Amino acid sequence: MHLRHAKYQPNGGPDGGDGGHGGSVYLRGNHNYWTLLHLKYQRHIFAEHGGDGGRDKCHGTDGKDVYIDVPCGTVCYNAETGKYICDVTYDGQEVLLLKGGRGGLGNFQFRTATNQAPRFAQPGEPMEEMTIILELKLLADVGLVGFPNAGKSTLLSAVSSAKPKIANYPFTTLEPSLGIVEYRNRQSFVMADIPGIIEGASEGKGLGLRFLRHIERNSLLLFMIPADADDIRHEYEVLLAELRNFNSEMLDKHRVLAVTKSDLIDEELMTMLRPTLPDDLPCVFISAVTGQGLSELKDVLWKELNSESNKLQEITAEDTLVHRDKNLADLPEELREEDAQEDFEDDDRYNDDNIEELSDFEYLDDDV
Repeated sequence: MHLRHAKYQPNGGPDGGDGGHGGSVYLRGNHNYWTLLHLKYQRHIFAEHGGDGGRDKCHGTDGKDVYIDVPCGTVCYNAETGKYICDVTYDGQEVLLLKGGRGGLGNFQFRTATNQAPRFAQPGEPMEEMTIILELKLLADVGLVGFPNAGKSTLLSAVSSAKPKIANYPFTTLEPSLGIVEYRNRQSFVMADIPGIIEGASEGKGLGLRFLRHIERNSLLLFMIPADADDIRHEYEVLLAELRNFNSEMLDKHRVLAVTKSDLIDEELMTMLRPTLPDDLPCVFISAVTGQGLSELKDVLWKELNSESNKLQEITAEDTLVHRDKNLADLPEELREEDAQEDFEDDDRYNDDNIEELSDFEYLDDDV
C-alpha cells in the first residue's frame, strides 16, 4: 500500500504495485540420472518467494521455479496420505508438484470513484508445502526372479557387458543391476537382476520388499531355479506365490523358466526332469558358465517379448499402468531395512575377504 507524494500533486492517489507470484516445484525426467542418490542429502527443496510490489506501481519479481531431476521410472507418492501423485516415465517429462502462490494486488488495483485513495492492499497467497516419497522402479524388458545363489548375476554377466558382483554365498546382489543383451541383427533388450527372493519376501523378510517393486516394470519375468534343487516345481510355485502376495497383477506378465547350473547334470537326467517341470510356460536348461542353452534362451525371450499379447509399450504406457496407493504402514519397515542394509554393507565382517569364514551363513536375519 502506497500513496503517491510529489511536488505540486497533493492528491497523487494510490500507486502501490502488485506482488510477484511464488515459484513452483516440478518433477522432471532426466535420462542422465540412473539413481536417486543425488537427492539423498537434499531433503528440503524450496522455490523462491515472489518479490514485494513497490511504489510507482512497480510489480514484484516472480519467484524462480525449481525442477527436481529424477531418473525415468520414478514414482511419486504423498508421504502424508500415501496417495499416488505421478509417474515420470520419459526424458523431459515435467509434472507440477506444487504451484506457486499468486501475488497480492497493490492498492492501485482497488481505486474506485468513491474510494479514490484506498489504504489497503491484498496479501499474497500463502506458500504450499508437501512431503513426498520417491521410488525408482527399473525400466527393463526382462526381470530375473529367483532364490539367492540361483545364478542370476552370473547369467547377466554372461549375456551382457554388465559386471555385477558374483560370489559363492547368498545375497551377493544387494542392489539391482541392468544389462543390455545383444540379439541377432543388432537388436537388443534390457535385462534386470534384483536381489534374491526368499519365502516370505512379500511380508518383509530378506530384501524382498525393497526390490520386488522393480519387477512391476518388467515386461517379461525369467524365473531361475538351479538344476540341483530338491523340487524345481515347488520352488517355482513358492516364487510365484510371493509375487501374487505382493501384487497379483504381476501374474499377468509372460513368464519363462530357466533351469540354471545344468552343467551339473547329464542329458539323461535332463530328460527325466522335463516331465516334472511346470507345463504352463517355456522351460530352458542353461549353464552360464559353459554357455549351454544361452542361445536358445535368447530366442525364447525374444519371441515372448515380441508376442502380440506382451508388447512392452502396452505394459509401460502411462494410460495402462495401474498404480496403487502406498501403504504407509510399511514405510517404517522399509526405512529400517534400508538402514540395516547400509549397516550390512559397511560391516567389515561381511566383506569379500572375511565372507568365507562364515560357514553357517544362510540368509540375512528376518529383521534385515
